[in-house]
Amino acid sequence: MVEPRNFKEFDEDDVRSRPPRSSRPRTKDRPDYSQALSAFVIAVDRGRVTCLADNSEITAMKSRELGKKSVVVGDLVGIVGDVSGTDGTLARVVNVSTRRNALTRTVDDDAELERMIVANVDQMAIVIASQDPEPRHGFVDRALVVAYDQAITPIIIMTKCDLADGEEFLQAYKDLDIKIIKVQVEKQKGRELDEIREILARKSTVLLGHSGVGKSTLVNALVESADRATGSVNDATGRGRHTSSSAIALSLAGGGWIIDTPGVRSFGVAHVDSKRVISAFGEFREAIEHCPKNCSHNEESCALNSWELDANSKSRLESLRRLLQA
Repeated sequence: MVEPRNFKEFDEDDVRSRPPRSSRPRTKDRPDYSQALSAFVIAVDRGRVTCLADNSEITAMKSRELGKKSVVVGDLVGIVGDVSGTDGTLARVVNVSTRRNALTRTVDDDAELERMIVANVDQMAIVIASQDPEPRHGFVDRALVVAYDQAITPIIIMTKCDLADGEEFLQAYKDLDIKIIKVQVEKQKGRELDEIREILARKSTVLLGHSGVGKSTLVNALVESADRATGSVNDATGRGRHTSSSAIALSLAGGGWIIDTPGVRSFGVAHVDSKRVISAFGEFREAIEHCPKNCSHNEESCALNSWELDANSKSRLESLRRLLQA
């Protein structure tokens, strides 16, 4: 039996002080996600990210490590956790690979906050209707500005050509070396769809347009299993009703992806650098070098006004100046 010690015999080595709860040292070692499963984001809806990895769909959510960094359709991400893809399971997105481009917009021209729509796309199909709703040059011009800024190949698809010809509207874009396709919504079969399939094959293409122009209808015609909801145009306002609430990527039979997006009402380009737009018009590069500093290329002193241009170049110059004012 151990005899009790006299308290007078205790010294400082016998004292056991309990550390405060907050004294646990914070580690600087971060989790290693080098073995994270690579996946392709095909849908983002209300905080849930649907990824495709090894031919199976996996539902995931953003991890805390990503912070405020967004995850959009087209992203290549790393996921960890339960990656089985079984119903009811939830993985975590822990990293996003560097994007080669991104389709972004601002709410208006004065806003600084950019909203990313999709990332890592090869082509942008600007979908407009010949009628119901009426096509707008302002929207097409702004979409082209973003496409040139991000090195995305633009395509113009005009739907509902059985209601109106639309040739007068398209004339403004004939000299921009942009592929223009006209389709009839009620008869989306035959050569027009075959031409679209050929252009979209083995590439990632995003559809961009106002509500009611026929984006989802076009997707349903190109992808049989899409089953995207479609709507009609409001007779009172002349605008389409929102039927698609989120972007989704669908695989094409000939390879590649088509990304259907919700209709956009406003498309601000406050975040775009005009110099990158001008770089898409290489024939004016030499003339622009003689322009005065900070030239807007819409001034009387602009060197382009005195440069010798053929008829085609003059038309492209008018298009460039219209885009810079978008």
